[in-house]
Amino acid sequence: MRWRSESGRPPPARVVVADDRMTADSAYRLACEGTAILWRGDYHNARQLLQAMTRRATRKPRRPPPTPADAFHALRQARAQHAHTLGMLLIPLDPGWVIPLRRAPDVRQACADVYGEADEPSAISLRELLGLIGASEWRRKGVDVPALDDRIHPHYGVFAPVRGEYVDLVATAPLPATTLAYDIGTGTGVLAAVLAKRGVDRIVATDQDPRALACAAENVERLGLTGRVEVVEADLFPAGRAPLIVCNPPWLPARAGTPLEHAVYDPGGRMLRGFVTGLAAHLEPGGEGWLILSDLAEHLGLRTRAELHALFEEAGLTVAARTDAKPTHPRVADETDPLHAARAAETTSLWHLVPAREEPPG
Repeated sequence: MRWRSESGRPPPARVVVADDRMTADSAYRLACEGTAILWRGDYHNARQLLQAMTRRATRKPRRPPPTPADAFHALRQARAQHAHTLGMLLIPLDPGWVIPLRRAPDVRQACADVYGEADEPSAISLRELLGLIGASEWRRKGVDVPALDDRIHPHYGVFAPVRGEYVDLVATAPLPATTLAYDIGTGTGVLAAVLAKRGVDRIVATDQDPRALACAAENVERLGLTGRVEVVEADLFPAGRAPLIVCNPPWLPARAGTPLEHAVYDPGGRMLRGFVTGLAAHLEPGGEGWLILSDLAEHLGLRTRAELHALFEEAGLTVAARTDAKPTHPRVADETDPLHAARAAETTSLWHLVPAREEPPG
């Protein structure tokens, strides 16, 4: 039986077979000890068991961490431990992505979207399987993007444009030119599509993640933009120069715990630094770089505003303008969130960057 884990977890060293007779306390104890549970009972009972295990794993810390950075790291550590423990409940999959359990759903399309074809039995964490099912629904239904008056269909592992403020910033900022733009780290392709809708003649959208490239290409085709948006594989910049270069890098400079977290975390600020330091060499004279960045990292104590400005100066850039937007996602108002204070203070900004030797436009 083949082990499958998109989060990069190694196969469990110990596995026991269990069915509907296993209690939540027993399952949680085994999982905490590092023993995986291969489920052979009713599928819906497995989901209920996972919910019961989740309740046991979710315990508030005895005392709040002293600083926002401590709270952030404690939360990530707790979530990683929860993911490891709750990932010990396994579901079998027969060839063709069929779950051989009573009352099991049809997961063939959800699994095929991520894994491709299957010709051998395998096992997967129920928690991960539920993530695949949810992602498949997102991909099928799409995410409404008012700036496009259409929907974007995210693939599994590609950051979905559920936070509208960064899209709206790109949709409303004055364009320095309409001939050509680069969209660096395009993800779903949403910003490239917005630029095309605004009248930019040609957009080169880059990414280095195969799933993001496939996702962006599919969205570009679905939106009828194939002739204007070119999706190419590149580590940051394509060859040549452009009068407008846009980048929305991951906002938090922290290590990604799993491959899927690279859409959220930018280890060491690599992508941010790479974009900023390489920008001037890829801008046409009189062009602008648009950096879309949240200041959440600053409120969490992970980066300072002075460090960001120092990076601009080091790269020979100056700030021609900045446009701010407040996020409106549900977490902003969730006072039970351990990071609520930082989220409530968060601002997302579009930084208009130009080479320092040039006079800012206007």
